[in-house]
Amino acid sequence: MTAGLMGVSELSDCVVVGGGIIGLLSARELAAAGARVRLVEMAGVGRASSWAGGGILSPLYPWRYPDAVTELARWSQGGYEDLAVRLRDEGGVDPEWTRSGMLMVDTSDRATGEDWAGRFGYRLDELAGEALRRCEPALRVGDGTALWMPEVAQVRNPRLVQAARNSLLRQGVVIEEESEVTELLARGGRIAGVRTARGEIGADVVVVAAGAWSGRLLAGLGIVPDIRPVRGQMLLFKGAPGVVSRIILGPRHYVIPRRDGRVLVGSTMEEVGFDAGTTEAARDELLEAAFRLVPALRSFGRERHWAGLRPGSPSGVPYIGKHPQVAGLFINSGHFRNGVVMAPASARLLADSVLGRVPILDPAPYAVSGRGVQR
Repeated sequence: MTAGLMGVSELSDCVVVGGGIIGLLSARELAAAGARVRLVEMAGVGRASSWAGGGILSPLYPWRYPDAVTELARWSQGGYEDLAVRLRDEGGVDPEWTRSGMLMVDTSDRATGEDWAGRFGYRLDELAGEALRRCEPALRVGDGTALWMPEVAQVRNPRLVQAARNSLLRQGVVIEEESEVTELLARGGRIAGVRTARGEIGADVVVVAAGAWSGRLLAGLGIVPDIRPVRGQMLLFKGAPGVVSRIILGPRHYVIPRRDGRVLVGSTMEEVGFDAGTTEAARDELLEAAFRLVPALRSFGRERHWAGLRPGSPSGVPYIGKHPQVAGLFINSGHFRNGVVMAPASARLLADSVLGRVPILDPAPYAVSGRGVQR
């Protein structure tokens, strides 16, 4: 055994590094299978990308991503409503799963979208004129058209992560917040645990689900996943319920209505390293996009402006599975803009890999081997 947390000698079956929705649901899957799990988070659970995003349960213009992203999203979408109910009942917080539908006003690649929808069994309609106005009266329609996916839902992601956190505590998962993992401990080609500022935690299995920080943490262990931080800034408006009822995607930005009348507008895409600050330029960009898509937002009060760091990866396909050079080390990271929608499937696929079960999906597209960078 190694010296454990706060000098106490102990050996955990599994340590999950990272308290975003990917880490939370990974810990939940492993705990449900009987593992003793400790989740270690450098700040507060769910306070990074999982909190900062919009909670849309679909990739944006989903046909623009590789099929591997669709496969994870589709598996997750099939059970998300039930998951939200279970987390509400177990965690005492309602994630507010809501089927809003998603309107996409950029129809430049409609044929590609229709082909994608046919292959994967999604409903995708083209709306124009009065039909489009009836679908979302708040949208500035003009003479344009939009693509409509009526089955798309959303969750209120800060409530989702809070419910998941509470559910894990109820399951007996130990959660260590404000405890940064500074080193992965590997001995003789096998994981031995992690080191934090409070001491070492021994573990037979370590899962790195640290979002944008995953690549940095894995540096020095040979093959490293190509994960980088990509900043996204958001605005929150406070208005009356029902003024906006659909998720609306413009060419580069989106509008998301919440049940209580709040409306989110996002998001920028900025390669600025680990800088999570906000800027006036981004605020102005988001305001312009918001008013262009939904003029009624001009009368809404602006409540908040924030930024988060997404875990960018090549083509947005996450890394899920075992590390090719360190036994007992697993990775579940690199979900880019789609961590919330892909989280349930990613967590299940990760647990399948850890536990040696038959995987829910072909794991090959998500493997670290062949996709990582040698360092």
